Amino acid sequence: MSEHIGAKMTEQPIDAVEWVARETIRPNDYNPNKQPPPEFRLLKVSILQDGWTQPIVVFGDVIVDGEHRWQVSADPDIAALTGGLVPIVRITGDINHRMMSTIRHNRARGEHGVLPMAEIVRSLLDGGMDSESVQSLLQMEQEEVTRLAERGGRPEVVARTTPDFGKGWVPG
Repeated sequence: MSEHIGAKMTEQPIDAVEWVARETIRPNDYNPNKQPPPEFRLLKVSILQDGWTQPIVVFGDVIVDGEHRWQVSADPDIAALTGGLVPIVRITGDINHRMMSTIRHNRARGEHGVLPMAEIVRSLLDGGMDSESVQSLLQMEQEEVTRLAERGGRPEVVARTTPDFGKGWVPG
């Protein structure tokens, strides 16, 4: 059981991460969450750069949360990191609990604000990264990096990465 200084904690699923063969778990048949290809590619980059930082949540052998992590684990580069094993944690309950847990996990993700993202891009550029590296490692389109750099106070990045930027419409 986990202990915390000054307070006793109850056991949590994260206390018992298991590494299992990818083939021993399967997606559920009700998940309404779909992941667009750019975010899927970003998930692959994330695991390759940072390793597995979040386990897949399962109920029995059914995935409750982490289906996209499970899908990307079939990639040979990802599988090579762990010999084809994936990290899981287990939850219990009835089918209603399982379905509601999937929805709670999906909806609790949050959103990225434009201004904070612009500040992060500006900070990365100020720290010496070039826009192509930011684009590759964050799986952003060049236009997205350019717009965020401009919004973050780095218009010279716009001029450098978009040579025709200033040749648009001119008020007459």
